[in-house]
Amino acid sequence: MTQTAPFPSLKRGLVAILRGLRPEEAIEVGRVVYEAGIHAIEVPLNSPDPFASISSLVSALPETALVGAGTVLTATDVDGLAKAGGRLLVSPNIDAAVMGRAAYHGMVTMPGVFSPTEAFQAIRLGASALKFFPANVLGATGIAAMRAVLPRDVNVGAVGGVSEKDFPAYLAAGVSVFGLGSSLFKPGLRPDEVGERARAAAAGWDAATRAA
Repeated sequence: MTQTAPFPSLKRGLVAILRGLRPEEAIEVGRVVYEAGIHAIEVPLNSPDPFASISSLVSALPETALVGAGTVLTATDVDGLAKAGGRLLVSPNIDAAVMGRAAYHGMVTMPGVFSPTEAFQAIRLGASALKFFPANVLGATGIAAMRAVLPRDVNVGAVGGVSEKDFPAYLAAGVSVFGLGSSLFKPGLRPDEVGERARAAAAGWDAATRAA
């Protein structure tokens, strides 16, 4: 079995998904997200020149930032991510070649799963965390049903149609990591607008975890 890096202890279990981020805005957007208290950032590879953005974020943010790529589909993509300095690998699916290459580079991995079969395959391939995607289709009840049969120490993430208003239900279902996409960032938003959304998400996390 391959083994990728363990999922790190983040200040908050939130990953900012900056799909469509442009390299020229990467540093400013990344800083407002980090300063809001979200310390994991993913730039999907279907964004403009994503490796340039990732490299800029890695250089500009503190070492405590977990920066990486989403929509990683091939082993070649993994090598590109490593060259850019990224440590977080997120994918919409589970692929043995991608996972093996990520283990070689010592990356933190969140492969996409939707069923118990895919979840257990991801665990066998050494996933750092499971990304249940799209979470809004499964819902908190669907994830809770699968969480009941998964190993207790597996980190479970919810991505897809999730915002801070959904945190309480998903936390109760055993989710510990949330990927926030369009609720946090959309192309064309100003950095101050992204910062406001990021602060709202961080506040939502704090409130939901205190109540849990």
